[in-house]
Amino acid sequence: MKISCDREKLANAFQLAGSVALTRSPKEVLQNVKIEAEEERVTLMATDMETGIRIDVEGVDVQTPGKALLHVGRVGMILRESSDEQLYFESDGSATQVKGLHSEFNLPSANPDEFPTVIGFEEEKYHELPARLFREMVRRTAFATDPDSSRFALGGVLLELNGEDVLAVGTDGRRLARMSGTGKSVGEHQTTGNSTIIPTRSLTLMERSIGDKEEVVHIAARGNDVLLRTSRCTIYSRLVEGRYPNWRQVIPSREDSVGIDMTVGPFFNVIRQAAIVADQETRGLDLEFGGGTLLLTAKTADLGQSRVELPIDYDGEAIKLKLDYRFISDFLKVLEPETKFKLDVASSTQPALMTTDDGYAYVVMPMALDG
Repeated sequence: MKISCDREKLANAFQLAGSVALTRSPKEVLQNVKIEAEEERVTLMATDMETGIRIDVEGVDVQTPGKALLHVGRVGMILRESSDEQLYFESDGSATQVKGLHSEFNLPSANPDEFPTVIGFEEEKYHELPARLFREMVRRTAFATDPDSSRFALGGVLLELNGEDVLAVGTDGRRLARMSGTGKSVGEHQTTGNSTIIPTRSLTLMERSIGDKEEVVHIAARGNDVLLRTSRCTIYSRLVEGRYPNWRQVIPSREDSVGIDMTVGPFFNVIRQAAIVADQETRGLDLEFGGGTLLLTAKTADLGQSRVELPIDYDGEAIKLKLDYRFISDFLKVLEPETKFKLDVASSTQPALMTTDDGYAYVVMPMALDG
């Protein structure tokens, strides 16, 4: 193999592919990114046997087609530290030479034929989703999962694709995030039951792989895995084993609650202020709604106490509840400051529900009030 390439374009693709590879894997071959250079296409591949990626690289001139294994750490450092605009790679399968204008590296290389196969996207049944919607679905749900939970299903995001209806759900048992939208089923593709659970790490990789100019993505759920295709790459991931909790029962539907119109920016500001002296273990904030004001208070023996007010459009009887300020902040962080949302509260023992007009719902379980 012999190629010349735009260093920055290769570096960006290599970084994405390298995030999949296992730098300390007992299987040394998995510590590499495989490069395949054909006359019309250059592709990078990486896998940890649970997740795999194939990504096409632009800005590469192929002099001699071939393939090679590039060590994630060493080649990644060369691509990052080099100041050359163009780099030249030459490999005979056992060693790889990397040349720049003022630098040269000779690296040992493993046999590329020993690298596991990373499948491409050849499905005839899949869902087509607007790229922006998919990115929002990931951003607004992945943070609510718990990859460290002993309940494996909580370590991923549930994806439900049925006709035009698409939604993603993430939960760690104490809060739940759901984002819904509209897509297109090709070949009558759909998911069944509540077992299409994509690991959070894989889903985050999928979101990162989508370029700003990407208009649509294709996603195909199969028996034990899922595939995502963009214009330049394919990502494969095994699904999380287990069945997802009945999340629909978690989102409250009640008639005795109060819905208060809020704006992200001002609400986030008072949350951050009140949390300055909040207990760093419980992270609880007391919220009291009533008399046209939201009162937020926190009190910790060695940190002091805070009292912050925010005018709201609610003059009814006082409603008190205690919430983990991290959980509220996580919801607010993924929205623009000017975004309007409805905060639905009922009592100190019932969950708070936050919803937007674009299909986003977020539920937070309350903490016990002091005293």
